Amino acid sequence: MIDYSNYQTGYIAIVGRPNVGKSTLVNNLIGHKVSITSRKAQTTRHRINGILTDKQSQLIFVDTPGFQMQYKNGLNSMMNRVVTQSLKDVDVVLFVIEALHFDERDNLVLKLLPDNKPVILVINKIDKLTDKTRLLPFLEKLSKEFSFATIIPVSAEQKIQLPILVDTIRPYLPESRPLFDEDDITDRSERFVAAELLREKLFRMTGDEIPYATSVVIEQFKIEGSLRKIHASILVEKANQKAIIIGKDGEKLKIIATQARKEMEQFFGNKVYLEVWVKVKNGWADDVKTLRSLGYE
Repeated sequence: MIDYSNYQTGYIAIVGRPNVGKSTLVNNLIGHKVSITSRKAQTTRHRINGILTDKQSQLIFVDTPGFQMQYKNGLNSMMNRVVTQSLKDVDVVLFVIEALHFDERDNLVLKLLPDNKPVILVINKIDKLTDKTRLLPFLEKLSKEFSFATIIPVSAEQKIQLPILVDTIRPYLPESRPLFDEDDITDRSERFVAAELLREKLFRMTGDEIPYATSVVIEQFKIEGSLRKIHASILVEKANQKAIIIGKDGEKLKIIATQARKEMEQFFGNKVYLEVWVKVKNGWADDVKTLRSLGYE
């Protein structure tokens, strides 16, 4: 039986430039995959909450898109707005950077950090360091850039120091009963998760440019007993992008769909029937109505 008299619950935003490992950090902090990942930057497009509940606290980690100013279309504007809004709505901020790397892209995010709530600097990918003696001067330099509550070096991928990070966050959370059930790991719907898992395969299994011109729409999501029937459409900007995703004799699309289905079955714990089509919708990434229908605000 959990004693809620001194229980702490709060929201923790995870922010940083693209590709510093924010989604991997969320997934490994809560012990479940709720945010999709790939080696390509800007994989995350939505605000996604990952929930970690224990006997002392409920930590609601808010994974955000990587903040950037390189691309100026409607989609990226909405993604950047998700970051800035998330910073206003949370109790604690984790500013994630890569060990020994701090450039203008990181500085752009640094300028957004609030001065009225605790900001913890998380130095990620310390497992990649060949010379760890360089880390201390790097930390000393960064500590002069902002008044961080504390600095924690971690490896999100190898789960190094993640328990220490959780223990560091907890005292900054307000006293409150949990907001979600003990078994919840995210507040997102199964329909949303299905779309994200399919989109992840596009990022992982297509070239450098194609994933950024695509999005996924779940046209149908039905549960029949222990079977989930899912019909999905991949939106692309141009006909030649459609041809690339489908591949010769439909082989590329078949592989993408098969990999997505297997991951869905692992997440849902049940069988999945998945059908996927590719549709051309020119200009979808700049069309406000389309973006809102896809869940971007």
